[in-house]
Amino acid sequence: MQLLPGSTNSITDVEGIRVGSVEHETLLTGTTVVVPTKACTTGVSVSGGAPGSRETDALRSDCLVGLSHAVFLSGGSVFGLDAGSGIAQVLTQQGQGFNAFRPHGVPAVPIVPGCVLFDLGNGGNWKESDEFISPYHELGRKACLEALRQEPFASIRLGNVGAGSGARAGAYKGGLGSASAIEERGRLQVGALMAVNSYGSPVIPGSDILWASFWEQNREMGGIREQLYQSFHPSKFCLPLGVVEDCKSSMTVHENTVIGVVATNAALLPAEAERVAIMAHDGIARSIKPSHTLVDGDAVFVLATGNYSLPTVQEGNIHRARMVSLIGAIAADCVTRSIGRAIWEAKSSGVYLSYRDYFKKE
Repeated sequence: MQLLPGSTNSITDVEGIRVGSVEHETLLTGTTVVVPTKACTTGVSVSGGAPGSRETDALRSDCLVGLSHAVFLSGGSVFGLDAGSGIAQVLTQQGQGFNAFRPHGVPAVPIVPGCVLFDLGNGGNWKESDEFISPYHELGRKACLEALRQEPFASIRLGNVGAGSGARAGAYKGGLGSASAIEERGRLQVGALMAVNSYGSPVIPGSDILWASFWEQNREMGGIREQLYQSFHPSKFCLPLGVVEDCKSSMTVHENTVIGVVATNAALLPAEAERVAIMAHDGIARSIKPSHTLVDGDAVFVLATGNYSLPTVQEGNIHRARMVSLIGAIAADCVTRSIGRAIWEAKSSGVYLSYRDYFKKE
């Protein structure tokens, strides 16, 4: 099976997936939402030790729901969870959500899980007045409206965008990144969207090379992979054990996280979507060192739209297990590339210097 980046090289290369992102220019923060055209099977895996999340338990394979109408990623720490309510408000006004067997006049009830990252110390002006009013309900509402206006297979903005606006990855400016892997005939589609605000570093110590660059496709990270292989010699690299030097200067609880969404057109069951989410975390471990720490809230959601049929579930049928495992492996690759693109596309902002400015990359 030959897989290549899609036309936009983003999560919107998966049919039926729309993305909206909104920023707050004064606070240097924002919200991103992924809205499928119809409710779809959703799984989640949380591997970080300090997560901030909404409705993740409802997605467990042993629970009733197992699907969602949208998934959001937001800055703002605990305040960012308000974005989910803004998104839910828009969707219920559109009639999207559970409404079967409800009496007349009761609103539709959308399922809107999501995760947040901490960007409150990013240099934004959080002291505009003595009374703090969370902006995230409105950011979520605007992001959802933007997603609903999006045309099919539309390209999306990356870098200092949405949930990546105030993010920081190790010693460098973080951001929002995305990548896709599409079967040559366009049948199987997988894409990822990641907001990178990690404690760990995205850069190989003693070099200017991104960990993710080994998985680069079509110069999506500025052609770092080509430069790497032209100059590579084992004696130049001594990959470190343990924590690397250019992590964040202070390991403060709740100030770090890599969160994201994987989408596929495969018809996954809830337990299979959860397994793909678990496998997708490999992409974080490849591109951030260290990852999944006690101070990170690392989480990955998986949306399965169901347009691509898998082998029927039968006792002893190994073919379906192989396909689910393949999708998980592809998802991990897309997550790695998305993280690399987030760092590459990020621009210096607030108190953070971007990777490209730090290493004077064109």
